[in-house]
Amino acid sequence: MRRSIIAVVLVATLAVQGPSIAHAGAFATEFTQVLNHGQLVMSYIRQGEQLQQEILQYENLLRNTATLPSQVFGNIMADLTALAAIVQNGMALAYSLADLDGQFRARFPGYATTHAYYADYRTWSQTSLDTTLGALRAAGLQSQQLQSEQTVLNALRGMAQSADGRMQALQVANQIAEQQVEQLMKLRELMLADLSSKQAYQAAQVQQQAATEAATERFFTFQPKAGDGQIFHAGWH
Repeated sequence: MRRSIIAVVLVATLAVQGPSIAHAGAFATEFTQVLNHGQLVMSYIRQGEQLQQEILQYENLLRNTATLPSQVFGNIMADLTALAAIVQNGMALAYSLADLDGQFRARFPGYATTHAYYADYRTWSQTSLDTTLGALRAAGLQSQQLQSEQTVLNALRGMAQSADGRMQALQVANQIAEQQVEQLMKLRELMLADLSSKQAYQAAQVQQQAATEAATERFFTFQPKAGDGQIFHAGWH
């Protein structure tokens, strides 16, 4: 389009100059100068177009390499620590206990007789109840954390809508992926708390049955002690 305009300008220039009383040599010289000027103008136009393309490329480069002014990441370690601590209440056998194996074996020894059945039963039932309560408290804490997580998601949604360029889009995608990992970690911890509650209840039921069977066996296999052969008679000797 621009080249057509230049051509029209050249034709108009020649038409304005029109036929003049001049010698052929002078006319040829003027025509050559006009063509030279036209070529110079076309060269300037090409340079301008090239410069425009370079400017557009540079703007595109700046847009695609620009980073977000701020990024949002969840405080996952603090949340996981709070969840691990809240399930450790009373006599609960929480998954986060340091000596979980030792405490489990001490409270649920398995097939063994006991001379204080009711005291042991109190321990078994309380352990099951406290562990169940810990799982419920963990679920309640995660429910409270949903509000802060919703704030993070709103911030990410705003960043995704205003992202300008590949770099900012990638940073938003990375933050969303990080949030997904955090949610999976919290879900795993909640599943651990639920599993602890179920296993504590099962252990209490098994231990109660085992203690009953052990006491029954002890009763039927009881062997009285042999006497020393002395016979006791009524009255004083």
